[in-house]
Amino acid sequence: MTFTVVLGAGSTGMATTRLLADSGERVRQLTRSGSGLEHPLVELVAVDATDADSLTSLAEGAVALINCAAPPYDRWPEEFPALAAAQLTAAERTGVGYVMLGNVYGYGPVHGSFTEELPMSPTTVKGAVRARIWENALASSARVTEVRAADFLGAGVYSLFNLMATTPLLAGDPAFLPYDLDVPQSWSYTGDVARTLVAAARAERSWGKAWHVPSTVISARDLATRLILLTGAPEPKLESLPLEEIHRLARTDSIMAEVPEMQYLYRRPFVLDSTLTQGAFGFGATPLDDALIEMAGR
Repeated sequence: MTFTVVLGAGSTGMATTRLLADSGERVRQLTRSGSGLEHPLVELVAVDATDADSLTSLAEGAVALINCAAPPYDRWPEEFPALAAAQLTAAERTGVGYVMLGNVYGYGPVHGSFTEELPMSPTTVKGAVRARIWENALASSARVTEVRAADFLGAGVYSLFNLMATTPLLAGDPAFLPYDLDVPQSWSYTGDVARTLVAAARAERSWGKAWHVPSTVISARDLATRLILLTGAPEPKLESLPLEEIHRLARTDSIMAEVPEMQYLYRRPFVLDSTLTQGAFGFGATPLDDALIEMAGR
């Protein structure tokens, strides 16, 4: 029986593994600790994901290698290149299709909608890391594709909205976000991220190009209001963090230190166009209410 390799056990790695296993496919889920989804069709393996030899051995015979793993947000320049290089080497050696989960940082600032045809033109440190990973993959002999998502919604997601707003809002406390709260932003539900990753892994048309996750476009303020209405929490108390406060926090918090260079994305409209994905794979974004109820644990 065939199997798919999934790297990572965060919210997207778990959603992807669950989608595959629930559809009857065997999965080899790889993490540093050997943790992952407990399921009869899932084999959990502990591995150093920067070890190309180990990854090659574990990917032999797979139908696809899907990466949902990433270093800590404040360690991308130091740790992402080795992680990506090891996976790319394993894909080249085995011939397995390599599906990367990425984002829009590599595009840099964009006027209008973000489409897959845009060139890599990063203006930030993290954007340069993402662009280099994609360009190295395209220049290799491997069959590669990248699925690009916006900020995540869903259970246990690692996103600024979830980390800084969800818990205080549900408790009726004030929440502060480093966004312009009233400009449209794109939000990707982890279930839709998983569907796009799996669809890209299965389709021959995927290789050599990027695909955008079907996402919901709504302002952070309206997103917070919808979360509150769905959960019955008190009226939302949401405020935008001024730039000077962001820079002050950045001096003492390593994660907040990564936020200032991304302000171009949070202070202007961010519309992720997924027309190509929807046309090729036949699905759109999950209803926003479903994603928010899951994220709230209701």
